[in-house]
Amino acid sequence: MDSPFEVLGVSPDADEDTIEQAYREQVFEAHPDHGGSAAAFQRIRRAYERIQAGYDPDTDDAGSPAEAENTPEPAEPDPVGVPVQYLDYRALADHGWELTDADLFEKAADTDLEVGDYGEFRAEPGQPLLEAAEEAGHAWPFACRGGACTNCAVAIIDGEMPMHSSHILPQEWIDRGVRLSCVSAPVSDGMKVVFNVKHLPGLEELLLPASRFDKARSSGD
Repeated sequence: MDSPFEVLGVSPDADEDTIEQAYREQVFEAHPDHGGSAAAFQRIRRAYERIQAGYDPDTDDAGSPAEAENTPEPAEPDPVGVPVQYLDYRALADHGWELTDADLFEKAADTDLEVGDYGEFRAEPGQPLLEAAEEAGHAWPFACRGGACTNCAVAIIDGEMPMHSSHILPQEWIDRGVRLSCVSAPVSDGMKVVFNVKHLPGLEELLLPASRFDKARSSGD
């Protein structure tokens, strides 16, 4: 297995800022919305997580055999953050469901959906939903990551997730429970969200093509 430093293309003695910058650039390029693949996206995320967890290139994570033998199993930590149940908007069309169905998530739970389409992860306090989804290994749609488009829009079915930054989303959509996941963080005890709602009629006109953002990003480098 390649070392996580090789995956990110940085030296093992690189500082934290260099590692984070390399990660952000590579995870952007690998994202399926920008011409990459889910496999490459996950590989880069795992590499970054291994480094953040204290990967040691001299021991390849494991330490010496004696240390491994004598090290007790760590206690299971208590869950941290807000539990977020998610559902892919595309699954609604496949099963004839509507966003307004009162039992939408109950029906999803009773259906054999893929992990990428339905499941649960946790968002740390103050963490944008998009970032939390990515840390959980999901490749949700996005483009600008700054509230300037609706590519990352989600529909809130249950819970609270206010937007604190300036953004492009009209008030009528906010009133309908739509949020931009790149600039919104859950604040309630639990959340139920439908992601990938960017093609809802009326939101499509606020989408930002990936190619347009790539050009803007390149000119700003």
